Amino acid sequence: MNKIPIILLAAGQSSRMRGADKLMQTVAGVPLLRLAAQRALAVGPVIVALPPAPHPRYGALAGLDVKPVGISDAEEGMNASLRGAMAALPPDAPAVMILLSDLPELESEDLRAVLSAVKARPDKLIWRGATADGKPGHPVVFERSLFVKLRGLTGDGGAQTIVQHCKDKVHLHHLPGQRALLDLDTPEAWARWTASRPSK
Repeated sequence: MNKIPIILLAAGQSSRMRGADKLMQTVAGVPLLRLAAQRALAVGPVIVALPPAPHPRYGALAGLDVKPVGISDAEEGMNASLRGAMAALPPDAPAVMILLSDLPELESEDLRAVLSAVKARPDKLIWRGATADGKPGHPVVFERSLFVKLRGLTGDGGAQTIVQHCKDKVHLHHLPGQRALLDLDTPEAWARWTASRPSK
């Protein structure tokens, strides 16, 4: 296998959106989830952690060459999604990129840049995107020796415990602006971000 697979986490409940689904909000007419999947597909094979079917998010991915994985215990939180998606990894995967699906400014070029750091810094075990001013963000790539720990995570804390345990083996790759951290979790955040976008 030549490429590092990408796990796109998209099984969350958008609880702060007050009834709306943040991943179905449109960016230039495209649902955010589909846009995130398209950007990831330009870089490598994509596994998408989703709520149990049926769910509108499956329709947002129609026609894309992604592997959807329904997470039956998604209400547990992010780590249920990680466990479920990790089970779908190819056995020869050298590493895995974990990517949140609600980062609207993260481009394919940013994913490639973080992946390039995997080859450039083989002395590390974790490679992650950071803001231009150095704040750790996304995406995050884990070397295969950490797969067992990823598969054993519980709760909703994500993989931060693993990152902290391996803090001396983490490489931060700076990305432009705030791309690595800018997520949109509330209607107000969406409204502000949309208003700040240049009109076409």
